[in-house]
Amino acid sequence: MAEEARAAARHNWPEPLQLERRNLLTARRRWLRRTLQCRVPLQRLLVVARLREEVEAEEVAGYHRELFEVASEYEQVSGLLLLSSSQVLHVVESCCSTIHFLIRALASLQNQGPSALLQEIKVLMVAHNIPSRQFPKWDVAVVTSPVTHSEDSMQSQSIEEVVTECLTLLVNVADYVLKSAEDDSKANSDSLCALPPELLIPAAIIGYLSKAEECASPVDFLRMYLSPVQPALDSEVVWPIPLHLSA
Repeated sequence: MAEEARAAARHNWPEPLQLERRNLLTARRRWLRRTLQCRVPLQRLLVVARLREEVEAEEVAGYHRELFEVASEYEQVSGLLLLSSSQVLHVVESCCSTIHFLIRALASLQNQGPSALLQEIKVLMVAHNIPSRQFPKWDVAVVTSPVTHSEDSMQSQSIEEVVTECLTLLVNVADYVLKSAEDDSKANSDSLCALPPELLIPAAIIGYLSKAEECASPVDFLRMYLSPVQPALDSEVVWPIPLHLSA
């Protein structure tokens, strides 16, 4: 009777778990799957430019939309394209491949000369491995840049001071856009077009930076990026060659 009871009890036990065989190939596949699921390191690009005469803002916005449709296979794109009557300020957040794809496209525009949509294109900043996005998505805003001071009055400022002022205003714009995105009733292009005047980047700043020789054009940026690094050894810069004192 006892044996029959134990046999009946064993009959009701759940079946043992099937142990998966593990080998190096399985471990490698799991590691690759986890790696691909990890967040891709983000970069942030900041570009300023001048619109060619008789070019509509919608034409420039459509050009960038087509670019990002091609680049969307790499990583999601976020940022803000600020368009005024004659100037452009563009901040883009995405992976390295998308950022370089956009810079190459801007270099192609630059090579078109006076017929290009954008003139006097300058790459102000490329930030690597940013911790998070400042913009929830990519938007376009057509605004009227305030005229607070002329470009001539900015000649007394260094390029570092002007770039710092531009970045400070851009951070405030990003905070405003992020707060607006939290409210569905405000998360649209109309709210971006109605940015408070104190948040708008003055036209003089964008015009000054687009003409600054200290800022690299897309062609110059790519040339520096693709150039091999050739560090100079100490023996190449020390002259005359030091002599060892003999005993």
